[in-house]
Amino acid sequence: MPRRDRLTVNDVHGAWAIIPTPAVDNAEDWRCEDSIDYDEVAKAVDGLIVGGVDAIMAQGTFGEGATITWEEKKKMMSVMVETARGRKPIFVGVTTLNTRDTIKQLKHARDIGADGTMLGLPMWQVCDVPNAVRFYRDVAEAVPEMAICVYANPEAFKFQFPTPFWAGVAEIPQVITCKYIHIGQLSIHTAVTKKRIRFLPIEFDHLDAARIDPEFHTAFWSPCANGGPEMTIRIRDTVKEAVKTGDWSTALRVWGAAAPVMGHLMPPGGFPEFSRYNIQLDKARINASGWMKAGPCRPPYLTAPANYLEGAVKAGKGWAELCAKVRAGEL
Repeated sequence: MPRRDRLTVNDVHGAWAIIPTPAVDNAEDWRCEDSIDYDEVAKAVDGLIVGGVDAIMAQGTFGEGATITWEEKKKMMSVMVETARGRKPIFVGVTTLNTRDTIKQLKHARDIGADGTMLGLPMWQVCDVPNAVRFYRDVAEAVPEMAICVYANPEAFKFQFPTPFWAGVAEIPQVITCKYIHIGQLSIHTAVTKKRIRFLPIEFDHLDAARIDPEFHTAFWSPCANGGPEMTIRIRDTVKEAVKTGDWSTALRVWGAAAPVMGHLMPPGGFPEFSRYNIQLDKARINASGWMKAGPCRPPYLTAPANYLEGAVKAGKGWAELCAKVRAGEL
């Protein structure tokens, strides 16, 4: 059943975990007609909720939203919603190549009880600011019951998400949060939106964002909880405690342990180069962690340079070791 009350910016706090779309063993083959491992979807959603995350998002980039069919996506949405049972918000991906298909998919997500969408821009033609803002306004008008998390990935959507864009979408009540890549302009964007959008920096920037504005920057997106939620929750809780007490030493120690481990994931060339192989590297990382079975990639995004994949595997195994230390009380 659709939720009665749309989520607001005041509902956005803590760790917002993103999951991949688990794949069956023959998903690499274009002949595979139903490539999703739905049991693993349910296991991951339940495991993250029990593990303490505050919301779950899916079907973005390493969620392979562009390479799963609509029939597969519908079934996965249902499994996520049914597994969550209202315990935590579920935001699904409905990014398509046009506004009408996106609206169709979001209406379905609403009707089965999802809470919102992590929504990127159509990817074929580069949008200017007026068209980008209009896109989100049209979607919000068509499906006003659903909250929107802007998926602000400049490499994926060929759009830089400049300050005028944030000023424009801040006027749309359904836009309550955003998956945010860099925090260099976080203060500017927070000011121009008048705090009507709670930005979600990546978990490794959460500490710095919280120090910028402890009362407002209370949430982050996590690409790593799918490798084990313990370390993600530790990051969340130590930052929260530091804000409360003013003692940042433990939060800095935890951050200092996590940052170099995940540094293995980033290939030479930084984020633009990583974005060329995002799916392949993140799935290699998640599989190596052993917490969930992400499975193989779907065509056409199947291969990546061997040294990039080696780094991803190191990141996944290293994250699993950090989670083990948290469980043992060593971190």
